[in-house]
Amino acid sequence: MRSLIPFGWNTDVLRRGTAEDDPFLAMQKEVNRLFEDFGRGSVSRFAGAEVVPRIDVAETDSAIEVTAELPGIDEKDVDVVLRDDVLTIKGEKKSEREEKKKDYHLVERSYGSFQRSIRLPFEADGETVKASFVKGVLKISVAKPTEVKEKTVKIPVRGG
Repeated sequence: MRSLIPFGWNTDVLRRGTAEDDPFLAMQKEVNRLFEDFGRGSVSRFAGAEVVPRIDVAETDSAIEVTAELPGIDEKDVDVVLRDDVLTIKGEKKSEREEKKKDYHLVERSYGSFQRSIRLPFEADGETVKASFVKGVLKISVAKPTEVKEKTVKIPVRGG
């Protein structure tokens, strides 16, 4: 039966060598790396100077709560702006590393900026918005106007 299967169960025949030898293997490794990076949901990708923070939005009875993970970003480099019914978070990440050794000198710099906008389901009052930044996590609470709270009606769900 094994003689009928082109490669049998021996996977050594399928191995083509290194990525330098085979352009398809190099492309496969690059695609795998892209999917791994995407799956990680990394906060920042500096290859294109792009910073993509993770943001969670939750709604309670009295407010919309936004949480943004911004590790490595200083509080002074973050702006929160409310305009009509759009909440915008802007920021910039700067990273610099310098290493001097006996036989070499290494300096690495990377910069990236981001802007995330969230449309709110109501026009919020800027006086009721609260923001805090602790250990790289930005938390924003946008209070719902009383008209929105009053319009909310809980509908009972009955079985079968």
